[in-house]
Amino acid sequence: MVSIIIPFKNPMPYFEDCLKSILRQSYSKLQIILVNDGSTDSSLKIAKEHQIKDHRIKIVANNGSGIIEALKTGANLAIGKYICRMDADDLMDENKIEDLRNLLLLKGENFIAIGKVAYFSSGKEMGNGYINYAQWLNKLTANSNNFNEIYKECSIPSCCWMMYLNDFLKIKGFQDLIFPEDYHFAFKVYYGNLKIATTQKTIHFWRDHPKRTSRNEKIYSFENFIPLKLYYLKKYELKEHDQLVLWGAGKKGKKIAKELIKDSFPFIWITNNSKKIGHIIYNNKIGPLNYLKKEVKKIVICGISDPNFKLPNDSRFNRFFKFY
Repeated sequence: MVSIIIPFKNPMPYFEDCLKSILRQSYSKLQIILVNDGSTDSSLKIAKEHQIKDHRIKIVANNGSGIIEALKTGANLAIGKYICRMDADDLMDENKIEDLRNLLLLKGENFIAIGKVAYFSSGKEMGNGYINYAQWLNKLTANSNNFNEIYKECSIPSCCWMMYLNDFLKIKGFQDLIFPEDYHFAFKVYYGNLKIATTQKTIHFWRDHPKRTSRNEKIYSFENFIPLKLYYLKKYELKEHDQLVLWGAGKKGKKIAKELIKDSFPFIWITNNSKKIGHIIYNNKIGPLNYLKKEVKKIVICGISDPNFKLPNDSRFNRFFKFY
């Protein structure tokens, strides 16, 4: 059996299409856990109508408030051998659950099964950011390289994964999550030492619409990604006597610097922009890029978004993390 956790809060008019895409799955042994997070639209009524027709559906009220508490409420009720999640405004390919489960049957435990994703729009035209993100993610998924760039962006596709419930519990899946919760979950999977199994099929469809949470809530803005990245960098990557180096003094680099200063992270700040070398920003003097050539143990955070950046010849560092 596969347990599917679906939190919902005012997802109309998209909720019924979402439920239908779940109910028509080719793999039928499902526990469908719908967690009502205080909906005031007709979605609870729709959920109850489908529950009467299909005994696989279980409807519960969120034990707390918000998406994270709703996920925890649903996960605590999971009894399937496998677990996954779904957003109440998205759609599944009819073979999604079967495809992901087959991957896990083939690979066994200690794997997370993922597939490719696609955006589609209901109403407002999609921006390039969403399209570029899906393309970047699918490129990683095609080669099972999702963890290679985990510090750049959330590299496990939201709602397009499945794992054994035992593995989910081992990494404390939805426990102690902070926003952005999908990204935090991806870090848990990575540092929980799970491996990736992928299908080359596009099996999940993200719906973009004017009310989409990630479009409207500040908790999903880039500024909220930085503290999460730095938390895991400090916990797992930064070793004693390592020197933390921040490369980039532009708008994005400054945002990272602010978080480092707020958390009392000592760091060396460098740039390849000759106009900023020697300047004092936030009481830190900006140095040149050739600092990377020094023979000291260094952890480098790259805070520049230029995809054509080049490391200086003879650069020396222990680890390099691109945040963009």
